[in-house]
Amino acid sequence: MSEQSAKPYLVRAICEWCADNGLTPYLAVRVNRETKVPAAYVKNGEIVLNVSASATRRLTIDNDWIQFTARFNGVSQEVSVPMSAVAGIFAKETGYGFAFNVAQDPASSLAAATAPADEARGRAESGADKPRGRPTHLQVVK
Repeated sequence: MSEQSAKPYLVRAICEWCADNGLTPYLAVRVNRETKVPAAYVKNGEIVLNVSASATRRLTIDNDWIQFTARFNGVSQEVSVPMSAVAGIFAKETGYGFAFNVAQDPASSLAAATAPADEARGRAESGADKPRGRPTHLQVVK
């Protein structure tokens, strides 16, 4: 039996922690063919989404998908993100959160699962994997 990823549990935990502390949880996503997000807001293959209770409707975070409805420029849209595409979860106000290794094509997570942890930490610390606007003090989680 293979070990289940801790990523969905950490995403749910940071969302709950943000809600309990009056903070805004932001989700960093590497967009791929399975990701359903408004294309107009995707920059450099990534999108950052506000997943707070006040910004979303019918938010569900299970072990494989994050799904909700949200308004973008006043238009309600369905959002569907595979857990494999989640690059990070953090509090907007403090930057506290976690960054995750994401394969170039999140649909195939083999590369992320086999990437050496030291190499990933080095890229994260150097900022090579960070999109603009993402906090610089996230912990990289395998």
